Amino acid sequence: MAYRFADCLLDPEKHVLSRDGETVHVEPQVFGLLLALAEQRGRLVTKDELVDIVWRGLSVSDATISARINAARKAVGDDGKAQAIIKTVHGRGFRMIADVSEVRKTGAETAAGDDVGRQRIRYARSAHGARIAFARSGDGPPLVRAGHWLSHLELDWRSSVWRPLIDALGRDHTLYRYDQRGTGLSSRDLDFADLEAFADDLKAVADANDLDRFPIFAASQAVPVAIRFAARHPERVSGLILYGGYAEGRALREPSPGDIDEETILGLIRAGWGQAGSPFVRAFASLFVPDATAEQMDGFVRMQTETISPDNAARLRRIVDRFDVREVLATVTAPTLVIHAEKDAVQPAGQGRILAGEIPNATYVPLESRNHVPLPQEASWTRMMDEVRSFLEKSDR
Repeated sequence: MAYRFADCLLDPEKHVLSRDGETVHVEPQVFGLLLALAEQRGRLVTKDELVDIVWRGLSVSDATISARINAARKAVGDDGKAQAIIKTVHGRGFRMIADVSEVRKTGAETAAGDDVGRQRIRYARSAHGARIAFARSGDGPPLVRAGHWLSHLELDWRSSVWRPLIDALGRDHTLYRYDQRGTGLSSRDLDFADLEAFADDLKAVADANDLDRFPIFAASQAVPVAIRFAARHPERVSGLILYGGYAEGRALREPSPGDIDEETILGLIRAGWGQAGSPFVRAFASLFVPDATAEQMDGFVRMQTETISPDNAARLRRIVDRFDVREVLATVTAPTLVIHAEKDAVQPAGQGRILAGEIPNATYVPLESRNHVPLPQEASWTRMMDEVRSFLEKSDR
């Protein structure tokens, strides 16, 4: 997907800005700033949001932001006096006031899934002031996909790993996805981050979209978050789909055969996170998607390293490895579908069976797979999506 405004074309996939057909060289931060404004199409983007999106939450001065805005204006043929494309809203932020249209690619230029649907990214305010980026796509009854370990709304949209699942979930539903705090386009601050705060993030997204009652699709560490939310707000949850999740975090439970211990995970993160070509990051990724194609593995590694800093990656793992929802499982009243890959190395299948056994009236579906992240080329993919569609049909009634 590319964006056209005035006489400019902004192509996120190629990371190219062209004007009147000629390529315009811009620095990465300037390109990111233009992309953030183009995606919002006239909505005010605050300085804090730009800092989160473009500078990944780093501390930057107003002078630095002004310099990048000036460079962006120059690149697109605007200036601070005319403000015909980028308008400054003094004391608040910036808006792209030029008309923005989406340009779809065809043939070999089409990235995974770019020709199907589109997404709109907005922000919600959650507990402790966290800004949670969320996207809406698809059409039909609402379905919320809870934020999980290392998501990035933009990269996931173009990912050969995640886009097939996004399209499948959004085929018959309006799908709401969000980046959990600490990752992606959401606030990178992990202060006060715990299970309750992550459940507050889910609630913030639902509230921002006026969702009164809806089903939730949750994977991995999003599973205990969804369970906590369902226990707190039973009237709002029409169904739970729990994939590859757990009741007790890795740091709290007795290890089972094949279970990867916390220190091994943290060691891989510390050894090479954020380093281009790091074999440690690829080893970490292979725990999640051992049967990925080369393209899928490359995209998964890139998504990880661009979604979170090395320090936050280790910090977040420590947080989610201590989630515990065993005491509330019996209180969940929503119909529940538990799906788990039988040879999952990240979260053992025994944890899926605990969820299915202790949540009242839950259904358990084991998959012949060793991938923690579902891959569309697997035979188990068809069974999983058939089970999900059947469950959602009942949930939507």
